[in-house]
Amino acid sequence: MAVLSKIRKNSVLLVGAIGVGLFAFVIGDVFKSGGFDQSSRYAGTINGEDIEAIDFLNKVQNAEANQQGTGIQASNRVWEEEVKRILLTAEFEKIGIKIGKDQLINVIKTSPNFGQNPQFLNQAGVFDTNKFNEFLATIKQSNPEQWKAWLQYEKQLEQFAKEQMYNSLIRASVYTTKFDAKQAYKAEKDAVAFDYVTLQYATVNDDQVKVSDAEIAAYIKKNKSRFKAENSRGLEYVFIANAPSEADIKSVETKMNDLLSGAVVYNKETGKNDTLSGFKNTKNVVEFVNSNSDVPYDSTFISKKDLPVEYQEQLYSLPVGGIFGPYEFNGYSCLSKKTATSGVASAKVSHILISFDGAQMPNAPKRTKEEAKAKAAELLAQVNANPGSFAMLAMTNTDDTGSKQTGGVYDNVQKGQMVKPFENFLFNNPVGKTGIVETDFGYHVMKVEALYGGIQLATIARKIEPSTATSDKLYQTATTILAATSEGKDMKDLAKTNGLEVVPVTVRHNQDQVGALGSHRDVVLWSFNKSTSEGDVKKFEFGEGQVIVKLTEKNDTGLASVEEVKQYVTPILMNEKKAAILKDKMKGATLEEIAKNSKSSVVNANGVTFSAPFITNVGNEPKVVGKAFGTAAGKVSGVIEGNTGVFVVKPVSVTKAPELPSYEENASRLKQMNQGSASGRAFIALKNSSTIEDNRYKVQ
Repeated sequence: MAVLSKIRKNSVLLVGAIGVGLFAFVIGDVFKSGGFDQSSRYAGTINGEDIEAIDFLNKVQNAEANQQGTGIQASNRVWEEEVKRILLTAEFEKIGIKIGKDQLINVIKTSPNFGQNPQFLNQAGVFDTNKFNEFLATIKQSNPEQWKAWLQYEKQLEQFAKEQMYNSLIRASVYTTKFDAKQAYKAEKDAVAFDYVTLQYATVNDDQVKVSDAEIAAYIKKNKSRFKAENSRGLEYVFIANAPSEADIKSVETKMNDLLSGAVVYNKETGKNDTLSGFKNTKNVVEFVNSNSDVPYDSTFISKKDLPVEYQEQLYSLPVGGIFGPYEFNGYSCLSKKTATSGVASAKVSHILISFDGAQMPNAPKRTKEEAKAKAAELLAQVNANPGSFAMLAMTNTDDTGSKQTGGVYDNVQKGQMVKPFENFLFNNPVGKTGIVETDFGYHVMKVEALYGGIQLATIARKIEPSTATSDKLYQTATTILAATSEGKDMKDLAKTNGLEVVPVTVRHNQDQVGALGSHRDVVLWSFNKSTSEGDVKKFEFGEGQVIVKLTEKNDTGLASVEEVKQYVTPILMNEKKAAILKDKMKGATLEEIAKNSKSSVVNANGVTFSAPFITNVGNEPKVVGKAFGTAAGKVSGVIEGNTGVFVVKPVSVTKAPELPSYEENASRLKQMNQGSASGRAFIALKNSSTIEDNRYKVQ
């Protein structure tokens, strides 16, 4: 990649497939940085069953090794799996669910890793149980580690099979009665027409209905079931970025301008001033760049689309020898000199890899070289006959896992990135050309999708960093805020004085994200440490800067904090207060009187149903529609607090849907819908009724 691409930190395009072995389990050291506290033997307890900390950590490490998340992501994934395993295993024992050898083989057959593996197929292309058993017998005798890994994997398959049986039983237990089907039909087809008067909440200014934190807290306690949450900590933080000052930026700009035009420097040996050649006139561009840039010279040609968007036109249109800059890009001050142009700098290609036994591919398929060549020729014929089929053919046939999901496409391929035969075909043929290329990986069915012209840039890039004076000033600011806040002074006032902002955030013990700061597990652990009290303040340092953190709240109630739900609850409480104000205006015995007294009007709604309680020009109002269905025709209802305002309704008529000769079709449809979510709802109910103690926050 060219210098600008290095600055952008693009990832490198890799060729070939990275094989993930079936039995590859990586277990690192248990007690490492990030391991469990020596005093914590268990990661958690589910219904009295303990989860050993060491076993849990090993599973987290395995999950990370198998690319199933990192850090807290992997921990959360494994935790959920453990909770599910323990709860469902207890259910399996109660019900008597067991898995026999034949049932396990059926599960294995359905797995692509086994059922479609040529190693276990007979001549008819069908899974051969005898071949599979021979494979197991071989690894049992010759490879104890693989055999041990297989036994662990077999347990996972057994658990999976039991879960499938359990879920099938749950779904089979779902029953829909004729009454249920009829009620669902009526909710969808019965329609009400009604007149109404409404005063919308939006007509009351928000300033008239202030909501306090105490009122939000009371609402949370009143509605505990809606706000269940893990224990949390409320934090406030001030972030002091390790950023250069204006003086630092100007200093770098001055140095870059000196490099551009040359500079006069004093020579101690001669006692005279020497004029140094600048970037404009240097005869050795490579040496000049390497001597003056924080990023070394790169001769790679780069296409226009890969240049920085904001400077794309200026850089690409430079004449050879022309210079652009200084300009800022990703924290660097840059000077770029165009040294050459190229007809083709990079390319886009579609390919299908057909590998064979003996090719340099992990887990290469068990086909001969001749069979691979014949299949490649067959695919090329299909591509030529129907060019639009390439992507689908690649997804269903390629042995290159790196491009399988992109329909075989690799974009921005540069010279030197691919193996020679592949590269030669790509860069020496016109766009649209198709063909077959043999490499050490197998046979590639290829199509040249695009060829990109490019330019060669010699770029001097100087990192714009804080000077020592700036760093000292930033450190002093952080230290001052830390000391003053620790003494009880208001962090917000201190931050405002320094042009900074205090950010409130809520964290939970099994997360590593701290608001906009990103991943900072050390901050979370500090906030949950037993020795940390409300009001405590600490300074944390990392590459981007310094952060002063204050613990404002310890929430061990099992409910969400006020700060977390404020945006959700505040509008609800405001609407309740607005409703009280608006109700006083809804006076009268008839709709016409109410409309006159409230300076509103009578409006009609037609054809509104239970299943779709939407009032035209108003919105979704199930309480209002329900009241309209439940009030006698011609009778004026009381005041209803709806979603968008307060209402008074007077039903005109209800149109009943005709009775059906049979509700079997409705019952079948409703049953299918309920069965689809039954297993998930059953597990949630099981989880909610269990005693789960999560001690992962004791991770150091």
